[in-house]
Amino acid sequence: MKKWLKRVGILLLGLTILMVVAISVILILDKKKTSYLKIGKTTDSYVIKNVNVVPMTRDTVLYKQDILVENGLISKIAPNLDADSMVQIDGSGKYLTPGLADMHVHVWDYYELGLYLAKGVTTVRNMWGMPFHLRMKKRVVNNEIFAPLFFTASPKITGPEDHGIDKKQVADANEGRRLVGKYKEQGYDYIKTYAGLPKDIFDAIKEEAIRQDISIAAHPSFEVPYSYHFSRPIKTIEHTEDVIQQALKFKNDSVLLTKTIESYVQGKMGHIPTLTVFHKISEIMEKESDLFKEPTLGYINPAFLEVGSQDDFNRWTSTKSYDSLVEERIMNQHKQHLKIVKQMNDAGVILVAGTDSGISYAIPGFGIHEELGYYVEAGLTNYEALRTATVNPSKIYLSLSNTGTLEVGKMANMVLTNENPLIHLKTLANPEKVFIKGYLLDADKLLQFKEKAYKRNNYLATLVRMGEGLWLQ
Repeated sequence: MKKWLKRVGILLLGLTILMVVAISVILILDKKKTSYLKIGKTTDSYVIKNVNVVPMTRDTVLYKQDILVENGLISKIAPNLDADSMVQIDGSGKYLTPGLADMHVHVWDYYELGLYLAKGVTTVRNMWGMPFHLRMKKRVVNNEIFAPLFFTASPKITGPEDHGIDKKQVADANEGRRLVGKYKEQGYDYIKTYAGLPKDIFDAIKEEAIRQDISIAAHPSFEVPYSYHFSRPIKTIEHTEDVIQQALKFKNDSVLLTKTIESYVQGKMGHIPTLTVFHKISEIMEKESDLFKEPTLGYINPAFLEVGSQDDFNRWTSTKSYDSLVEERIMNQHKQHLKIVKQMNDAGVILVAGTDSGISYAIPGFGIHEELGYYVEAGLTNYEALRTATVNPSKIYLSLSNTGTLEVGKMANMVLTNENPLIHLKTLANPEKVFIKGYLLDADKLLQFKEKAYKRNNYLATLVRMGEGLWLQ
């Protein structure tokens, strides 16, 4: 018997070692495939000559300016700067705009970091944190790789009755407090609260977050009134769809909507619309299997495309098969989202662009340009729409206070385009150059980032990282 147990033990140990080796090899190979993101010999000091500057401090263009960048920061903006000793970049006839922020994304791999840059996104806020995101953040902070400024929320904290492997169910107030401390110590930038948090646990989480000096990004909880979320240390409330579903309870109540919007303004609360991901529901039902012919789907992480995106597809095509009115309802709700965004903007709500890219069929990098397009469709000017992805995030988070505008002292996160985005907003989707922390990424580099991300083969590596995240959350 002892011999048999010993043999079983040796076998299990061998299998464990083999599994660890296999996982290590998978992750090492995936890291090697993304070595193109490494920051090599480059400079973060130069002068851009004769460029048209879109400063985003106001709705204007400063024509034919020189911008001096030193050590990744903007040090001078003026015509005809004397900078003969500096590396010079010709900006004649071009337009320079602050880099874009997508403040609600789900990052699954390193390829997406390059893809965001290729589409002019220089800041992302990841909204489902896992251990690999902390490692990713460390590499970005240490300037090891080209990547947008990277911030990550914690794992999604919810109540004991809100089931799902993607969420961290919290049994009671004490566990809620413990998790806030744990996630702060681990290095997450925000606490992500979710839809099933009851008031007693939510209260404890908010109190501990204040004590720990860490803010909350709230996916509204259906266990408390929507108005409950207008309180410290919550800084942003996600998803316009939840204004309709929770605050208004699907009723066309203009009085209650006005009151809700007033609460946003009074609380100086940021609202993240994520219209892009909601509209994907309509696209699924409209296109059905033709959706799979879309070439841009090749930019979605292959593991998530097979699992998460396919689940969304199955859910909504199935619903359409027995509910003939669902497509009309979803489109009507999208139109209502547009009206709410317009009303919020006119009232002075701090709208912050976020797309939920990385979920369903919302594509990393591409999504922000869809999102801004919806804001314009809602009635915002190009300048107002662009503020949501530049200036406004810096109003919510101190960590972004040196971004969002082109001014002396600000970080040189910038996008160079052929057209004026205040007139042609979509020009930002195809930048000629992108500058991140002052580092220049030219058109060839941006194209490389897109090509490497397209139909990438990192299925197993993604599953390993997701498994780690679900196990250790």
